[in-house]
This record gives sequence, structure tokens and C-alpha cells, in this order.
Amino acid sequence: MKKSDMKKKVVLAVGAHPDDMDFGASGTIAKFAEEGADTYYLICTDGSRGSSDPNMTHKKLAVIRKKEQENAGKILGLKNVFFLNHTDTQLVSDLALKEDIVRIIRTVKPNIVITMDPTFFYSTEFGFVNHTDHRAAALSTMDACFPLARDRLTFLNHEKEGLKPHRVEELWLVSFGKVEHLVDISKTFKKKIKALELHKSQFEDFKKIEKMMTRRAKMLGKTKKYKFAESFVRIKLP
Repeated sequence: MKKSDMKKKVVLAVGAHPDDMDFGASGTIAKFAEEGADTYYLICTDGSRGSSDPNMTHKKLAVIRKKEQENAGKILGLKNVFFLNHTDTQLVSDLALKEDIVRIIRTVKPNIVITMDPTFFYSTEFGFVNHTDHRAAALSTMDACFPLARDRLTFLNHEKEGLKPHRVEELWLVSFGKVEHLVDISKTFKKKIKALELHKSQFEDFKKIEKMMTRRAKMLGKTKKYKFAESFVRIKLP
């Protein structure tokens, strides 16, 4: 996508927890913001379970993680961060969650929506099981983009709120396994790392995280001779 193509575009990235989209797509989000797009995050849960600190409480952690994400958003150039505040680890891809996401889509009217890949369950290569909340948020976002946000008679009550149906043009899925669409984030990789570093409640050793993210971004970039890249599955919607 050319730089000029992003002027006056709207991009919404949907994650389950604070830091999800910073890991998967923040270099691309920062790039789009620099190129003139209005960029937003939607975080589905309160992030209130991700701590091993024996003195931490759910309520305290939720407040901390919200602030961390808001501060990271400023680094990336986000226009706003929306929070749905569903309970961490209990996210379910049901009609209630899908309506929450549709409401935000109809509010900001994105051309592009970015989320995780709902078909990604695990990786034997990395010894990784995709979090249940990630899968629920991704599947609900996919359904919200097509067909729910598009169809007027779906959630007709939104009209009373002044929200009209909206057709999302493209759905981008953060890809850990499939390398289909690479974005050159060479100029915004430092912003990605700065944004991630602000999630201090999540990292005991951020240098380890930085090395891992740098290694992966370099590996992805090699195929197109980019210094750093992020990978997506890009779906152009009807």
C-alpha cells in the first residue's frame, strides 16, 4: 500500500488484551499514522489476570494495564484507545462481544481492521498455545467486519444511537505462521519497541523481549530486503 493511499484512511486494530496489538501490528499502525491515517485500538478485556506479583489485585492490574496501553498509544500516534473491559481469560465469541465490536466499527468507520488470526491455535515450532481470549477476540472481529457491521438489520438498535451500517474494506490478520503480506516497518520499529516497553507490568526482562521481537522482524524482512517487517494475511472484503 503506497504512502499516499493512507491519507484520510481509518484503521482499527482489535486485540484481546493491552499489548496484544503492540506485539503484532504496532509497527504497521505507527507507519499508517505517520502516513496520514486515523488509527485506533480496541481492547476487549481488562487485562486483569496477567501478573505473578503476589501483591497484585485484579482491580489494580486492570488500572495499570489500561494506563500502559494509553501511553503506548501516544507513542504510536493513535487517535484513541477503546476498552470493552470484559474479564481477562473469560472472553467468549458470542453475540454480545460481536455487537460491542460492531458498535466501535460503526463509530469510527474503519477502512482497514487489524486483528489476530482466529485459525491460529498453536505452534509446535515455538512451543506456543494461542490464548483463548486472542481466539475469541479475533473470531468476533472477523464476524463483526463481515457481515454484521455491514448489514443494516443487524443490531438495528444502533440506528437509535446515530450509528449507520459500515462496510470494512479490508481485514488484516496478524500472522505468525503464514507469510502472505509483509509491511516494511524499518522506519517505525523503534516506536514499536518503545510502545512495548511501556507495558512494564508484563515484563520481568524486557531486553529478552526486545531481542525476540528484533530477531523476528529481521527474519520477516529478509524476503523483501526490508530491515524490519510485520506479517499479515490480507483479506479484501466484498
